[in-house]
Amino acid sequence: MTALGRIVAILLAVAAMSTPAPAQQPVLLHAAGSLRAALTEVAAAFETGSGVGVQAKFGPSGVLKDEIAGGAAAEVFASANMEHPQALAQAKRSGPVVLFARNRLCALVGPGLDVEPATVLDRMLDAKVKLGTSTPRNDPAGDYAWEAFRKADVIKPGAFSALEKKALQLVGGPAAPKAPPGRSVYAMLVGEGKADIFLTYCTNAAEAVKENAGLRSVRLPDEIAVAADYGLTVITGASANAYQLAMFILSANGQRGLAAHGFAAPALPQ
Repeated sequence: MTALGRIVAILLAVAAMSTPAPAQQPVLLHAAGSLRAALTEVAAAFETGSGVGVQAKFGPSGVLKDEIAGGAAAEVFASANMEHPQALAQAKRSGPVVLFARNRLCALVGPGLDVEPATVLDRMLDAKVKLGTSTPRNDPAGDYAWEAFRKADVIKPGAFSALEKKALQLVGGPAAPKAPPGRSVYAMLVGEGKADIFLTYCTNAAEAVKENAGLRSVRLPDEIAVAADYGLTVITGASANAYQLAMFILSANGQRGLAAHGFAAPALPQ
């Protein structure tokens, strides 16, 4: 049995032992902001099939993890990294952690800026170019950006210090701007010139480009490329319905929903 299969078996066993929640009580889902579009659709499909509602809260995974660790009401946690749900599991606040989606870091580029994969690092280092990122520790996207900076330092010594100094931590912090409902905050920030290049998930960049055709998503070259593994866990004491939602996210239907939004879905048959 694969590692995923073992965890699925554990989830099924725990679900069988859990007390069913009243039908009218929704499952409390905390999920990374980059999952908003995908998991909103997946949750809607789960609601249609099960008759069980889902109450979702989206935000920076580090902030959500701290809220859950502090006692906030939550049942399922879908994080943009593995470390945050694993920290909850190690603290006995949740059950096993399973990899349920993969993403990558891309450069969202503003209008009129000539950037290609081969030149993206030079453009990021250009003093005239405003570089936007998420906030490290609060938001895994910020941690992944710093990982790219460290890789850049191997190619160009001194790059880490220069990039860390100039990076504008525009999202993921307490004062982060909010985009209007249905709009991409990354499209808004780059479109308004708050950043010329924004390091964000490729899925976020693709959504921003759909919203603003003047923007472009540029992949990072292999030398500084960063992959993002997303972890799913069920919080200790959650209802049986919460386990059923977790199982649905891991099911072929849930994984296809993630894949439709640009995520790599590891539980789909190859």
